[in-house]
Amino acid sequence: MRAWRVVRPGPVGSSAPLQFGAEPMPVPRADELLVRVLSCGVCRTDLHVVEGDLPVHRQAVTPGHEVVAEVVSVPDRYGTVTAGDRVGIPWLRQTCGVCRYCLRGAENLCPRSRYTGWDAHGGYAEFATVPADFALPLPSGYSDQELAPLLCAGVIGYHALVRAEVPANGVLGIYGFGGSAHLTAQIALARGARVHVMTRDPAARELALALGADSAQGAAGAAPEPLDSAILFAPVGELVLPAMEALDAGGTLAIAGIHLTDVPALNYQRHLFRERQIRSVTSNTRAQAREFLTLAQQRRLSVSTHRYPLEHADRALLDLSLGRFDGAAVLVP
Repeated sequence: MRAWRVVRPGPVGSSAPLQFGAEPMPVPRADELLVRVLSCGVCRTDLHVVEGDLPVHRQAVTPGHEVVAEVVSVPDRYGTVTAGDRVGIPWLRQTCGVCRYCLRGAENLCPRSRYTGWDAHGGYAEFATVPADFALPLPSGYSDQELAPLLCAGVIGYHALVRAEVPANGVLGIYGFGGSAHLTAQIALARGARVHVMTRDPAARELALALGADSAQGAAGAAPEPLDSAILFAPVGELVLPAMEALDAGGTLAIAGIHLTDVPALNYQRHLFRERQIRSVTSNTRAQAREFLTLAQQRRLSVSTHRYPLEHADRALLDLSLGRFDGAAVLVP
C-alpha cells in the first residue's frame, strides 16, 4: 500500500518532514478492524505532529485521525460491524478502561490513552487499523469527504462548545474559523446563540457570514458586544487576552487545541475578575463523539471541504499552515 510517514519533524514549508511511498500492509491485532481508507481529514493536530510541536510518540508515524473507512476484516469476537460497513476512526484510539478517569466516564483524561496518527499509524494511507471498540458509527446523508472532518473537527468543536457553557440564547465569540470552528458555529446557531467570529482570513469571514454568524471581523478586533462565552480555535496564545477581555461577567473561554503558543501575562482586573474563567479542552470521550454524530444525523451540517489526492498530503498541510483555504482539507486515496 501507499502511505506517508513523518521521518524528520519540522516545518512543512522549509524542510521535508514527510516521506511518501510503498509500505507493508498493516496487520490488525486480535481486537482491531482492518479497514480501507476512503477519505482522511487534514487536521491542525496533524500539522503539530508533522512539525514537531508535539513530542514524537512513534517514530516514522503515519499521521491522520479523521478517517472514513470501509471495513475489510473483523475480529472473531466482534459482531456489531461486518466487512463492507463504513466506520470512522477518530483521534482517541485506546484507553485503559480501569483508571479513575475511565471509570467515572472521563476516558479522555486517561493517563494511558493512545491516539491515532501519533501513537499508532493513521489515515494518510490506503489501509489502516482501529481497535474495534473505538471505531465510530457514521451518520447517513453525507459523502465520505464530508464525513471526515466530523470525526475530529466536529467532535472536538462540540466538546469545546460544551466546555464553553454558552447560556440559552447567549452570545458566543469564536476566534479562528477553520475546519472545527465552521461546524461548531452551526451547532451554536441552531441552539439559538448569537455568534461573532474573529479571524484573520477574509475567505473564512465570508464563510462565517454565509453560515449565519452575526458578525465576522479580524482576529484581534474588539467583539461587537460582551460575550457570554468564547472558543479559541487558533493556536495563538496572544488571542487569549482579547478573548478574555471581551467576556462579560461570569463568561467562559474554552481553548480547543492540543497545542497553544505561550499566553502573555494576564491582568487580573481586565481579564479574570468578575468570575471569568479559562478552560482547556482535552480530546473527547466516545460518548461525546457519538452524541455529536447523532446531532449531525438529526441536523444536516454544511461541511466546507477541499479535496486533495493522498499523494498531495504535504501540499494540503502547507496550505493549512498558510491559511490558504476555509473549512477543511480532505485526502482521498
